[in-house]
Amino acid sequence: MASQNLQSVPAELSPEELEREQAGQAYFDRIISEDSRIEPRDWMPEAYRKTLLRQISQHAHSEIIGMQPEANWITRAPSLKRKAILMAKVQDEAGHGLYLYSAAETLGQSRDKMTSDLIAGKARYSSIFNYPAVSWADMGAIGWLVDGAAICNQVPLCRASYGPYGRAMVRICKEESFHQRQGFEILLELSNGTPAQKAMAQDAVNRWYAPALMMFARPTTIPQLQAVHGLEHQAVQQR
Repeated sequence: MASQNLQSVPAELSPEELEREQAGQAYFDRIISEDSRIEPRDWMPEAYRKTLLRQISQHAHSEIIGMQPEANWITRAPSLKRKAILMAKVQDEAGHGLYLYSAAETLGQSRDKMTSDLIAGKARYSSIFNYPAVSWADMGAIGWLVDGAAICNQVPLCRASYGPYGRAMVRICKEESFHQRQGFEILLELSNGTPAQKAMAQDAVNRWYAPALMMFARPTTIPQLQAVHGLEHQAVQQR
């Protein structure tokens, strides 16, 4: 998909090196056009590698940072059942981050460098995790709305053109379905509770609805992103 925009043949190459670069580009273009997958040892344009590394590392950071609002509520969960479910979800998020760091490492970036950049503020993560989770109902809104939006964004990534990323996303998306369901059940239980519990649930939905929609971002026509995702951004927004 638009792989010609990912060409990055360096200048001042010898004829032999130029031939290898052109052969690699031709192979890359064919794999992309066939909706097949690029593997770590395959030739890839430098622009494609950088785009992948930026996206996968940001995704990994978001999974790690995303644990924090919910981890704060583990000790304040209203029952042992809810505590166990929330602990399982937080553990899943940590695992997702590790899957994605492993995928990013296949592109030549060390995990230490990625985590150091995150701690130093050089790397980005999803800004939705900067919103405060002020009540137990927020655990439901995050699971139902935020994880629901994440599923819409991430299911197409199961068909990502980069093999390690796509395979990691298959497992991640299966676990995200559990996360969305537990969020729905929290809100359902509160909605059938006392007037105060209903008001708490409504307040959480009101606060998280708009931020969840922002996860779809604006339309993009950037060819690099379309080649990485395997699906145009506009198609995701319509889901």
